[in-house]
Amino acid sequence: MKIIEDPISLEELRDVAKKLFGNMIKVVVDIEKEQMAIDGELHADEEALLLQNGSKQQNLWGINLYPDMKGKDFIEFDSMINLRPSIRNNSRSIDNPQIREKITQIVKKLIKP
Repeated sequence: MKIIEDPISLEELRDVAKKLFGNMIKVVVDIEKEQMAIDGELHADEEALLLQNGSKQQNLWGINLYPDMKGKDFIEFDSMINLRPSIRNNSRSIDNPQIREKITQIVKKLIKP
């Protein structure tokens, strides 16, 4: 696992995906620090890595990326770590559109074609 703070290529992302899940990669995004953890088997593992490196729980959100897909199919907002009834996120998705948009912008910034 590693924390991405500087842009990586889409090809690098594809290589990571091939190692674990084939066409998908699990990612946890820190919306405050604008970084993400990749290359974990579970979102919870990536979440733990970010927490160990100073991230705050409330800023961490789990997504899946599909490097071979384009547009809205590239990002899937789905992870068990997203279940947060205390802030009214009652699903594995990310219900708040502002948080979804922030994550989308961070992903676009950190993954270059």
